[in-house]
Order: sequence, then structure tokens, then C-alpha cells
Amino acid sequence: MITLHDDGVFLVDGALCAAAPISPEEGRRRTMAWNILQSHNVSHDPEQLHIRFDAMVSHDITYVGIIQQARSSGLKEFPLPYALTNCHNSLCAVGGTINEDDHVFGLSAAKKYGGIYVPANQSVIHSYAREQLAGCGKMILGSDSHTRYGALGTMAVGEGGPELCKQLLKNTWDVKYPKVVLVYLTGAPKRGVGPHDVAIALVKATFESGFANNCVLEFAGPGIADLPIDFRNGIDVMTTETTCLSSIWETDAVTEDFYKTHHRAGEFAPLRPGDGAYYDRYIELDLSRVESMIALPFHPSNAWTIHEFLENAPEILAQVEADARARFPKAHVKLADKIHDGGVWADQGVIAGCAGGLFDNITESADILRGGSCGNGYFSLDVYPTSVPVSLELTKTGATADLLSCGALMKPSFCGPCFGAGDVPANNGLSLRHTTRNFPNREGSKPAEGQFAGVCLMDARSIAATARNGGKITAATDVAYAPVHRPYHFDQGVYDRRVYNGFGKPERDAELILGPNITDWPKVAPLSENLLVELAAVLRDPVTTTDELIPSGETSSYRSNPLRLAEFTLSRRDAAYVGRAKAAAALEAQRLSGGAPEALKGLLDRVGDGAALLRSTQFGSCVFANKPGDGSAREQAASCQKVLGGFANICYEFATKRYRSNCINWGILPFTIDQSSPFPYGPGDCVFVPGIRQAIASGAEDIPATVLQKDGTTVPLLLHVKGLTDDEKQIILDGCLMNYYAKRTN
Repeated sequence: MITLHDDGVFLVDGALCAAAPISPEEGRRRTMAWNILQSHNVSHDPEQLHIRFDAMVSHDITYVGIIQQARSSGLKEFPLPYALTNCHNSLCAVGGTINEDDHVFGLSAAKKYGGIYVPANQSVIHSYAREQLAGCGKMILGSDSHTRYGALGTMAVGEGGPELCKQLLKNTWDVKYPKVVLVYLTGAPKRGVGPHDVAIALVKATFESGFANNCVLEFAGPGIADLPIDFRNGIDVMTTETTCLSSIWETDAVTEDFYKTHHRAGEFAPLRPGDGAYYDRYIELDLSRVESMIALPFHPSNAWTIHEFLENAPEILAQVEADARARFPKAHVKLADKIHDGGVWADQGVIAGCAGGLFDNITESADILRGGSCGNGYFSLDVYPTSVPVSLELTKTGATADLLSCGALMKPSFCGPCFGAGDVPANNGLSLRHTTRNFPNREGSKPAEGQFAGVCLMDARSIAATARNGGKITAATDVAYAPVHRPYHFDQGVYDRRVYNGFGKPERDAELILGPNITDWPKVAPLSENLLVELAAVLRDPVTTTDELIPSGETSSYRSNPLRLAEFTLSRRDAAYVGRAKAAAALEAQRLSGGAPEALKGLLDRVGDGAALLRSTQFGSCVFANKPGDGSAREQAASCQKVLGGFANICYEFATKRYRSNCINWGILPFTIDQSSPFPYGPGDCVFVPGIRQAIASGAEDIPATVLQKDGTTVPLLLHVKGLTDDEKQIILDGCLMNYYAKRTN
């Protein structure tokens, strides 16, 4: 089904070739990725990219903070189309007025700075970008990790808010030229197999080994031709879960038809690799061999075919239970009781968001359910179309009526089920979702309070087949049905009548409307000569997600208030972290006010003259994790640590570039240690890093440090800070990106 190849390959006359009459260096210049990246690169070095994007997108969890950062750094107007969608805090049910206050702020900012404002429930972020901003050969930057429009010929990147702030201030996204991995598609999917099945299989094959980590996935091959555009988009959006940097696909008549349908025919251009294009690695994916898939908690890569899962359900669910108990000792996890009456039974089905709520997914689900029933038991099915135009067309075709008559509920365009702000299952519920992620407690449960719910990812087709069987997990390939192709008609008037499009027309005298929860960022001090950090959290899991660093769900309502949001940092992973970090920050505040905290002086006495070092040594908290930062692009995973006085992360490696960039942009030192180095230290142990300011300024990558253990033991530790650009060094020295800009504006 999927074969990974570590060696390079040429693409000659559309076929895979081990050799070609040109060099790999020349072949690299013939990929689609090379041509698009270099056309947006404003540096003079093709290996050190300084990218300016064509457009940007943010949603209502992130845009307030981004605009506030840019405003404090001298923003006058948006220099590129910037769409502010309202698809995350759309419930307006938590925290009184604060969610709607964010929306009002967003519209006022769009008016003042010349932006695009998409009101709540009109469209999810990625649907609007596909429909209105994508274009062949373009690049789009989004403050959401699933910013992926490669199937439309658009290279898109999800990053933390500070990277969008840089673009608003006419600066660049800087990255080394990435490796490009070919995904060579052959065959055609069988009936009942959908895009999520292909995507889950791809994530399973690539995630654990890091095969595509920080690479560009370039899709080519004869298998593309028979894939509808929604199928392509559904695979493409999930490439984020491989931890790749971006994606790009060949374009053809199917792509052209998408742009024509959306009244944007001029955005189409044929894209394909040049003859002899060379790839650093490649993946062969035979679509005809893909089966209906299910991804078990707690990651999209924990995947099986549905048939494998059903045959081995007792063992697989027992392993999930064991994993859940280890993660959540307060929760009483019971999943084995889902096995009864000759099957495995789910409690909930959800088809939603940028991956699930696509027109073709929903219409084919209606084909499967037509004339049937979801039943009147515990199982429920909720369907969220990606945008009002999609919802309108579903109504016109009759798909909405078919689903409603079967017992499904149709809901507005909203990303909530994907991150725990909607359809939170019952305790010990098992939810099947065509959404993007099933990370721990991302569905909204609170394991620290004894709650637990499990989410399995499945394609909409198999969710519909399961719904027809009243919740008995069923592969869509096992159900007899006739899929009916329905041409899609897009009504542009829906957006023309409701979306505010002020790009290029800023109203500079307009006032920003700031609700009481919208606050400025607290002041951040520059990096001092020396650094002393206390380990406030030590996380031993193989991978730590951004959802664990700063939970999603109801906390999203507070993302315009840095101090209030910071109270939730690591709350579902290490409830003691906030208290430890605050205690360290209080000592630093005492030091800065001219005091001489005995606790700090005593620690510094162990490495020199404590009284003298106290004047030149910053003190704060630090997080250790084996591999932090998988998942969301939300900058708050780093900014909340900074707000609480965090100065460093120590890890073996960062899971994604975007989380490492978030740390750097918030002045959090991105320390790594050698894979062979043990790290047996725990909360309360401290790490002293002498001469850190000079080390960063000089570009030193190997930095000696000393661990000061609670028991009085002193242990040397070699830290690394690899590959900082000159700008990144200065950002860290200045304390954070806002300081960096303010210093150069004033």
C-alpha cells in the first residue's frame, strides 16, 4: 500500500527513475517546490530562504494576539491580504462577552488596517482560504498548523503568530531550503475508501520515523488524475500530521475546474515537476490498496485498518486503556465494554472541519445513510459543513434533508469538535471523528477531574456506515451503496453580502474596539549575562503536544488575555507547573527590585560568588520534554511559559519547526541535549548557564552548563543551540520578537 524509500529518485517522463542524464543538484531545481519557494525568496541565497507570502489567514484564537503584537511594533496597515475568520471561538458560551468581544475587535482591525473579516460560522479558516485566497504558484501563511492548500497548487505553511507578525511588518519567514519528498500516487481508491483513509495510512507510515519531518511533500503520479478535488484537499490537509513543512500537488483539469467553479479561473496555472526532477526521498502510495482505516487514541498514526481493529479489538483497546491509565491516573478508563453483541460500538460520530466537512464527504455520507437510521440509542451523528456556501449547496442537492431524516444533526461551520469546544463526548465515551487530530484530551475531557473520552479518527464514509448500524463500527467498504456524483455549485454572493473585504482600503482613523479581556502583552526583559532556570515541569513522554503545553477547548476564550490564559499552562499534564513557575518568577521580581533572595544567592554560591552573580543572572522557569511541540501552531504554547517567567526549553529534539520558532520568538532559549545524554533530573532541580548572552551573540552552538540538584549534587551538562539565524539571535538577546521590533522602531 505505502512504501518509503530513503534514497533519492528522479522523475523522468512521469516515471520513477534511479538515474537521469542530469545531476541531483540540477534535478532539485526542477521540482515544483523549488520553483515556488524561489519565486517567493527575497534573499540572494537559494539555500537560505527569506520568504514573503501572498496572503495570510488567522482565526479568532490567534488573530487578536498577532495584531496586538504587530500594533505594538508599529503596524500601519496590512501589506497583504489577511483574512480573519471566526471559526474557533464561535460558541460565545464561555466567559461572558469575551468571545464576541474578540470578533468585534477583529472587524474593527480589518477596517482600520485593511483586512478581510469573515463573521462567525460563515466558514472555517481553511475552507475560506481554499475558496477565496488560494492560487496556483502562490504561498499562504496561516496561524493554524493545518494551513495546507497544496492540492490547489498553493504552498501553505502553518506557523505561530509571531511569524505572521513579521509578515505584517514587511519582514520575512526565514528557513533553510527544505528537503523535498515525492509522494508518488498510483491506482484508484475502491468504493467506500475516502481521503481520511489515505491520509491516516500516510501518517501511520511516516510519523514515528520522522520520514517527512520539516520536509515538503510533493504529490505527483498517475493516481492523481482520478481523484476529485475534495479528495485531494482531504488528504492534503492531513499532511500536517506527518510533521512536514508544506505540500504541493500537480495541477490539472480537475484543479482548473475548482477555480472556475469558484469564479477565480485566473488563479489556475498548470503545475508539474520538470522532467528529471530529483527528490531527496520518496513514497510510493498505491491508492487501490488502501483500506478503510481507524486511528486509535492518542495520535493519528496509531492506526489500523478497520478490519484489523475489529479482529483484534480486545488487545488493541486493552493497550489504549493501559496508555490512558498511565497518562491519566485519576480517570477510570473503560473501553473494553464497547465490545459486545458481535461488534465494537461507538457512542458518537462527528464529521467536521477542514478535513471532514467537505462537500463530497457529506454527500457520500448521505448516500450511505439514505433511507436508514442512526437509531435512538446512545449513538449520535453530527455534521458540520465547512462553509455557508457548502451548506447551501448541500441543502439544494437534498443531502441535508437525507441526513436529517436519518437522525443526523446538521450544525454550522465551526472547528470546535476538532479541539474540544464542541461535541465533547460523555465520560468513557468513544467518539468517531472525521477531524484532524485525536491527541490526549483534545476532544475536551478533563482527565485531572476524573473524566476520560476516547477519539478515533475515521473517514466520513465509514462513520456514516457505522451510523447506519446504530453505532456498530463498520467499514464503508463493507456496505452496499451507490455513490452519486453531484457537481458542486459555489454561490459567491454568500460572501459578497456578508464578508467585509477591506484589503487595500485601510481606515486609519478607525478606532480599535477592545473588550475588557483584550490586554496588552506584559513587558519582557532582555536576556541577561547569565541564566539560572528551575525545572518547573519534566515530561518523559516520547512526544509532548502543544495541546498538552496549553490546552485547547474552553481555554480558547482567554487567548486575548495573556495573563489569564497562562493560568492554564500544562494544566492537563502537570497541574503543579503554574505554581512552580510563579514561585520562580516571584524570586526574579524580588531580584530585579534590588532584593537579594537567599534562595537564589544560595544556589549561585554553588557555582561562584553568589552575591556578584546575583546582579547578572536572570532566574526563571524551564520545561524539559523529550520531544515537545507536535501539533498545533498556537504560539501560546510558548508565550504562556514566557508570561509565567519561563526562559528555556530543554529537549532532545523539537517535534516541529513551528514550535521551536514560537519559543525563539518569545525569547525562550531552545536548548537541546545529545540523544545519548541521560536527563534524570526533576522539578526543583536548577540549571545554571554562565555567559549565555555572549554565547548567543557569538553564535556558539555548544554551551556548557551546570545542573544544581536539590540534594546538593552538581553535575555538568552540555547544552546546544543549533542553527540560529542572525535575526533569531537578536530576538533572543532582546527578550522576544516584540522587543526586537520595538527597539528598531523607537
